[in-house]
Amino acid sequence: MSRWLSFARLWALLVKETIQMRRDRVTFAMMIGIPLVQLMLFGFAINTDPKELPAALVAPTQDRFTRAMVGALELTGYYRFVAPDATAAEAEEMISRGDVVFVVTVPSDFGKRVEKGDAPTILIEADATDPSAASGAISTLGTVAQQALQRETGNTSADPAALSVVVHKRYNPEGVTQYNIVPGLLGVILQLTMVMMTAMALTREIERGTMENLLSMPATPLEIMLGKVVPYLGVGAVQVVVVLAAARMIFAVPMMGSLSVILLGIFVFVLALVILGYLISTVARTQMQAMQLTFFFFLPSLMLSGFMFPYRGMPGWAQALGEIFPLTHFLRLIRSVMLKGADVHTVAQSLLALTVFVLMLSLAALMRFRRTLD
Repeated sequence: MSRWLSFARLWALLVKETIQMRRDRVTFAMMIGIPLVQLMLFGFAINTDPKELPAALVAPTQDRFTRAMVGALELTGYYRFVAPDATAAEAEEMISRGDVVFVVTVPSDFGKRVEKGDAPTILIEADATDPSAASGAISTLGTVAQQALQRETGNTSADPAALSVVVHKRYNPEGVTQYNIVPGLLGVILQLTMVMMTAMALTREIERGTMENLLSMPATPLEIMLGKVVPYLGVGAVQVVVVLAAARMIFAVPMMGSLSVILLGIFVFVLALVILGYLISTVARTQMQAMQLTFFFFLPSLMLSGFMFPYRGMPGWAQALGEIFPLTHFLRLIRSVMLKGADVHTVAQSLLALTVFVLMLSLAALMRFRRTLD
């Protein structure tokens, strides 16, 4: 029995592994942190039926029938009119930037046609770049608006079809899911590969014992960082070409905007990712730790960016937390340019956010690298 299995030897090995695992603080934190993150995200933040979706109202007359209908739409919980007195030009700019999901247009003769019983019509323009985000709100439109007019006129026996609601799903009228998913996959693929590969940049040197040779070189921390991250920009370029070609030729995703704007956004995003990976490599001591930290960052970024679940469906605190991830801003940029034909001015806010990420992560990586030299 002792030749094949000794409980004393087995116990000694178990004690040794337990002590080693306890000393590996990153692994221990991952074992506790990942389940907690998953519970918080899936339990509180994820909602596939978004409510309080921002909307703009274009109604020149603002009569009592219009106010009754708008109030009824807000009571459903799906609509939140952030611009109740917008002009047509203002509403167009807001939906193109993504500030609102809906634009409700009520014609100037709406009230007169209601009083005459002359089948009034309203237009609902919906941002359909994410088909699942607005589906619940669209399904309630006709019934809620009609009931509101019936209560206002006092005619509860009116024909339910008296009110004509025209729904215009913009940017993705067929509701093709691939138009939303494939551009987002570009960001997800780049994030996973770029961060993981560069996160092992310095840890590989430490494990191979070549870190001393690197430190003995007459190179500044900035030069070392650039030497580590620039080659991976070429790897990212190859991935971008492959994904964009597949998006166009296999999935037929429209590219309405300028290719130069798309490439500019991708370049800034990839630059932020490789610098983030380099920052992780200055924290991790082994390649396993670098991989663990990468996945620890990847999970909440994937869940809170709006890739898997509608961003508008998350509570306010989850949306605020999602703003700290570069993927959130890149998804807004790439979907706006590819599906909406947005120009640089329209996506300037997302570009600025990604640029800020680049500067902040670069500063943190340089400061952290200097500390690791001590």
